[in-house]
Amino acid sequence: MIESLDAIVSNLALVLVAVLMIPLLLTVFRMIVGPGYADRFIAFDMLSAIAVGLAGLTAAITGRREFLDVAFAVALIGFLATCALAGLLEKRKGDEQ
Repeated sequence: MIESLDAIVSNLALVLVAVLMIPLLLTVFRMIVGPGYADRFIAFDMLSAIAVGLAGLTAAITGRREFLDVAFAVALIGFLATCALAGLLEKRKGDEQ
């Protein structure tokens, strides 16, 4: 019973990894073409979210919990980078006034 459930979860995770490749490609395109720094940074934020999802799915496929630590670290770095950019844009906005 457990083995069949594990096989179903692994197969579903593989399908979801393939599905996540579509937003990954679109986000990389936005990073390359994006007209401004804000667009590129939003694309970076989206890439970090996709990386968290991929790390979680990899943990489900392989059964190794270390990938959840990787997902947590990527999420934390993405959050801190977003806060840093928001502070920079707020400071730059204050300098213009």
